[in-house]
Amino acid sequence: MGVTYKYFGAPDRATAARVPTALGRDGLGLDAGELGTLGRLGDLIGAEERIEAEERAYEREDAVGRHLSTKIKPETMSAMVLTGIKGVPLHQVPPLELVVLHPDYAVVQLPSSVVEPLRKADETELGAAAFIWSTVPDRRGPRDAFVIYKMLHEWQDFANRLHDAGHQLFCLVWP
Repeated sequence: MGVTYKYFGAPDRATAARVPTALGRDGLGLDAGELGTLGRLGDLIGAEERIEAEERAYEREDAVGRHLSTKIKPETMSAMVLTGIKGVPLHQVPPLELVVLHPDYAVVQLPSSVVEPLRKADETELGAAAFIWSTVPDRRGPRDAFVIYKMLHEWQDFANRLHDAGHQLFCLVWP
């Protein structure tokens, strides 16, 4: 099935570190069904079925905080925001901050240097970022750009809701 990434908000790192234990082992797999159709970003925009699945793949909940689950790595999300919106060279994208490393899962924090540009991006910046990422080899052009644009809007909405709740953005990674 691969790795699943559950993005969530927490007021601080200590609270974020307790989220996996609060969810329990069964709670970690709740979103695996529909989300299993997604691959890493390089595979995200392949077949028509994947695009349609990606459009349905975002899930929001209010149990144990808000979350968004996907198969998109936090490193890829960071790179997409910083290179596409801020124009940062890929080799200068900062690393994620490790909060918890456990044999069954990890929790990382996305730095504000990633979250703030995403939150503040306007339509033109989101469109430009989507276009830039759609031109990576093996993409299919305008349809890919549109899907990425919609995805960035989802990320932006999610980041704004977390900010409004006074939360920082974290990611729970589990196999």
